Amino acid sequence: MERPGDKKILPSGPDNADNSGRRIQTRRSGVHGKGVFAVQDIPAGERIIEYVGEVITWDEAQRRHPHDPAQPNHTFYFHVDNDRVIDALYGGNSSRWINHSCEPNCEADEENGRIFIKSLRKIKAGEELNYDYGLVIDEPLTLELKLEYPCWCGSAQCRGTLLAPADKKGRKNGKKKAKRGKGQKK
Repeated sequence: MERPGDKKILPSGPDNADNSGRRIQTRRSGVHGKGVFAVQDIPAGERIIEYVGEVITWDEAQRRHPHDPAQPNHTFYFHVDNDRVIDALYGGNSSRWINHSCEPNCEADEENGRIFIKSLRKIKAGEELNYDYGLVIDEPLTLELKLEYPCWCGSAQCRGTLLAPADKKGRKNGKKKAKRGKGQKK
């Protein structure tokens, strides 16, 4: 079911076998809560969907935190740059339900301040889409901190946390950004 504000990027050519053009679907996930699944095969390197929502400042994100007090570390924030974040709780689409994996089949790609989810390899119909969140928190990566952001991907390469590995914390490719504020994490 599409919602107002959904921005679906349709494929062109013969890959669009489904007359509706729908390539993904949101439903219950075996990984965590809801997930996004391929309805038809998606080729490698394909732009699948844009991560949309209200673009706000990090100060505003801190003010809004947490979205759900029962799950303070679960948000729909997506780091764009040091000044802006996308809050997909407001005006978001199904991209907000794409789960994390330490061995992802997708990646987030920033183009002119917009975030697109792109396939890293061929994704078969029925397969869940995922990308490495690479959460970054500006403090030492301790065991306690890792445990606050557990990973349930189940891949052979699972590092046990949604947080970026210590050696990748400074990289530009961090997907979502977690921030501390008022004693809580984002």
